[in-house]
Amino acid sequence: MTLLEFLSDRLGRTALQLICIGLAVLFLFATGTQPGVLIILLFVLLFIFAAAQIYDFFRQRIYLQELESILDSLDQKYLFAECVPPPPNLYDRRLFNLTRRAGRAMTGAVSDAQAAQREYREYVERWVHEIKAPITAARLICRELDGDTRRKLTAEFSQIEAHVERALFYARAENPEQDCLFRQIELEKIAAQAIENHRSLLIQNGIRVEMENMNCAVYTDEKWAVFILGQLLQNAAHYRGEAPVITISAHPLGKQVQLTVSDNGIGIPAHELPRVFDRGFTGSNGRSRGGSTGMGLYLCRKLSGFLDLGLEIVSEEGKRTTVTLTFPAKQNLTKL
Repeated sequence: MTLLEFLSDRLGRTALQLICIGLAVLFLFATGTQPGVLIILLFVLLFIFAAAQIYDFFRQRIYLQELESILDSLDQKYLFAECVPPPPNLYDRRLFNLTRRAGRAMTGAVSDAQAAQREYREYVERWVHEIKAPITAARLICRELDGDTRRKLTAEFSQIEAHVERALFYARAENPEQDCLFRQIELEKIAAQAIENHRSLLIQNGIRVEMENMNCAVYTDEKWAVFILGQLLQNAAHYRGEAPVITISAHPLGKQVQLTVSDNGIGIPAHELPRVFDRGFTGSNGRSRGGSTGMGLYLCRKLSGFLDLGLEIVSEEGKRTTVTLTFPAKQNLTKL
């Protein structure tokens, strides 16, 4: 709060006080008080008035600075009303108590919402683990069928597993730190695991995967990194072109390593590129081909932020799409 803001806020009160001082001086002058005495009295009243204003200004300014300091130190900002000292005067205390009561009601609502969200997330995680058992059983049953039917059902089960896995990671993405372990790992191992997880999808769509210069170590969480790379492979398979090829390559860059995933698919229109990481955005390609949820790249962006990964995408419509993940390299051990 500046002095100008303080005075403008009290403009009406200040003007009234100055008018009262002027009227008092005029009254004394009309009753015969000597001009010299009036001048001295006027200066004294103005001095007292100015001193009172300056005192109020610094008192309020210090109090506001204290409140701002308390707010900045809080991790949970909605607990602010419970942590600040009450104001000195009666009116402000009554107003403060009303604010505190409203804050307590809001805190209770936030706690209930967090508890409900936590219960829902736990339910989704349990459901995902439970649904994997019948999916696995159905896969085993498929082995007894003839070749063409077995391939079709296996492909459908792969899609179901992909959606189930995405639901699980979406539920965990709210608090990824609870299920995260940072360590050094070879990029080749991450890529190999992601490819193995989606082998059926890649084979079904006739996609060839090539890996180049993958003998680089990075510092990340293996499970989350495999999931992110898996989402990129799924997108490349879904939006494939003729003779589809996915190229996964690594490029050391100082204390970082860039992992690029390139395909020769149908690409993304230029005007849609800024929105591809938005939640639920499917784009014209997703609507034309169907089966798109708009959640894959959204989760990639969200998890990349937690893992401190850079995530960029470039595309040329009808020709190619390249996604670049920038990992901390093995030399950068600040999180260890």
